[in-house]
Amino acid sequence: MSANTQFDLQQFLATRTQTVNRALDKFLPGDKTRPATIHKAMRYSLFAGGKRMRPALCLAAAAACGGREADAMPLACAVECIHTYSLIHDDLPAMDNDDFRRGKPTNHKVFGEGIAVLAGDALLTQAFEIAAQAKGWPRYPHRDLILEIAKAAGSLQLVAGQVADLEGEGKKLSVAELRYIHERKTSALLCCSVRLGGMSANCTVAQLKALTDFGYHVGLAFQVIDDILDVTQTSEQLGKTAGKDVAVQKATYPAIVGLEKSRKIAAQLTAKAFAALKTFKDRAVALEALAEYLLKRDK
Repeated sequence: MSANTQFDLQQFLATRTQTVNRALDKFLPGDKTRPATIHKAMRYSLFAGGKRMRPALCLAAAAACGGREADAMPLACAVECIHTYSLIHDDLPAMDNDDFRRGKPTNHKVFGEGIAVLAGDALLTQAFEIAAQAKGWPRYPHRDLILEIAKAAGSLQLVAGQVADLEGEGKKLSVAELRYIHERKTSALLCCSVRLGGMSANCTVAQLKALTDFGYHVGLAFQVIDDILDVTQTSEQLGKTAGKDVAVQKATYPAIVGLEKSRKIAAQLTAKAFAALKTFKDRAVALEALAEYLLKRDK
């Protein structure tokens, strides 16, 4: 990973967060636009201090394929809207019942459950409106871009993960069943982010396959680490309620295979992610740095 020594990841994340936030601010209706309540609620969660990891991955994937960030930006913003909608809905009392997200009260705690449901719905719809503003490319016309997002966010992927997660509470799941949840609840959207970045650069079929392998393995590793952190960190460190997985008897990697094996699995998944980037040589430095950051995070 010698290339990473010259790469300033913190600056990359800070500058990309700024450009993504500016773009999102333009794409979304203002908080005084009628009905003001829904736009305030959408913006509350969208601008609640997220790391913009999925947009960053999208933009870094575009760079790895020789694309322009401006071309990838609508797709990066669309993915962030979907991610935020999923968090709003996940936090609802009917789902994970969380009071805090990113160190702040969750959407339904501020705006009530009805508006929180609608804010999530609106952000999901907004994502497609934003994605439709991407240019479209010879290998990847608009149809492919919309299909990519719809599949990742639909009942076979993102929604499937949440359904299996809900139905798995209090049950003893196998590693395969838990992997099914993680693949869909977390990996699907991360993988979609890097694939869209590649598409925005009109990448080759081989490049898209490499990005898919990378996104899939990073997404899984990311969620395994999330499971580990829920056991090992405090609520203050995480910015959300710690120990909830254990409290509701939610199936997690540490609960099923133990902490040490969970850490090994995370390391193996990340090794596979790095291997997928070899085809890009030194152009994937941002993607490599992001993957390393996701693996070594402590919150």
